[in-house]
Amino acid sequence: MAAVSSVLAKLGDVRSWQEDLYQDLHRHPELSHREHGTAAKVAERLGRCGFGVHQGVGGTGVVGVLERGEGPTVLLRADMDALPVREATGLPYASTVTATDASGHEMPVAHACGHDMHVTCLLGAAELLASGAGHWHGTLVALFQPAEETGDGARGMVDGGLAGLIPALDVALAQHVLPGPAGHVGTRAGPALSAADSMRVTLHGRGGHGSMPQATVDPVVLAAMIVVRLQTVVSREVAPAETAVLTVGSIRAGTKSNIIPGQAVLELNVRTYSEQARARVLDAIRRIVTAECRASDCPEEPDFELFDRFPLTVNDPATTERVAAAFRGFFGDRAGELDQQSASEDFSTIPTALGTPYTYWGVGCVDAGAYRKAADAGRVAQDIPVNHAPAFAPVIQPTLDTGTQALVVAALDWLGS
Repeated sequence: MAAVSSVLAKLGDVRSWQEDLYQDLHRHPELSHREHGTAAKVAERLGRCGFGVHQGVGGTGVVGVLERGEGPTVLLRADMDALPVREATGLPYASTVTATDASGHEMPVAHACGHDMHVTCLLGAAELLASGAGHWHGTLVALFQPAEETGDGARGMVDGGLAGLIPALDVALAQHVLPGPAGHVGTRAGPALSAADSMRVTLHGRGGHGSMPQATVDPVVLAAMIVVRLQTVVSREVAPAETAVLTVGSIRAGTKSNIIPGQAVLELNVRTYSEQARARVLDAIRRIVTAECRASDCPEEPDFELFDRFPLTVNDPATTERVAAAFRGFFGDRAGELDQQSASEDFSTIPTALGTPYTYWGVGCVDAGAYRKAADAGRVAQDIPVNHAPAFAPVIQPTLDTGTQALVVAALDWLGS
């Protein structure tokens, strides 16, 4: 704990620029694979702290390496990208940024998931560890990842030669702000975040006049039957003790009220916590859709396309317990257990590819008083905005301090040994 106290003694100095940087990043969000401005700010500050800096890793990724003699190598990771969401927080530093998609359509952009907080915390931890390098030994890798929201940013960094830029890792660590009381941290061994799979299903009917349905195969009715039947997958094909989520998020069909269309497209999202459940649910979807299409006498078999796939996040038990113990020693009763999350992440792609144990924890980001009031009233789900919601925005403090401290405390459990 002496190393932790010495390194964190300068937290006040770091806080003076962190809060301004956080608001700047929040005002200027960038979508996945477009994080050029954010990456430039990250690279500049890492270089100023004495890190060897690698830019453009996997597109817009940034990797900083700081070596301080013999010892373990610890990777700390933050994601950088924002979302196509119109911010509705009312904050004075709220985003008004827009961007265009591949079709040229304008869309709003906001940091509705807290990645700006992740970047700011890691830059603060990097500066604190660099200035307190006399209290630890080994190598610190600060990794800033693009495109977490699209699920391919971590893989892009691995494929972009990450392994050749850094020493062999002893551990990889990451965190995420979540709708819990600010100032608290939570750890969980084993499956912590779900695997995610999105599936696009195209149904082939036979179009025709709305007044002559007998001459058609109506894909709208077929889609409705499929949506209802899919509700039985989790309730009837997944064991009660196992968790899974199946959501139909989009149905597209038709152009006019009196025209039966020739096609309908459904987009589904699945969350599971084991590879066995993942395979079972995806197979059930294919089986049900195919059977309903045959029952409707469709002229063609349905088409299935998987996209936006995220791996299961399974925290290494020994690594997690080591971090949890360090958190208990520093945060006291503000360190607890993280509930299993139905959200998904691609961070685990990096340590898995590099053969490194890892753990991923949560940091509360909601005003503690507001959270307690909602919890006492049984209205957390109704009153507390969650990640990706237009009104989601971490309270700057104590979230920023807590996230910075958590990274330093966890890293020094290896580097300060």
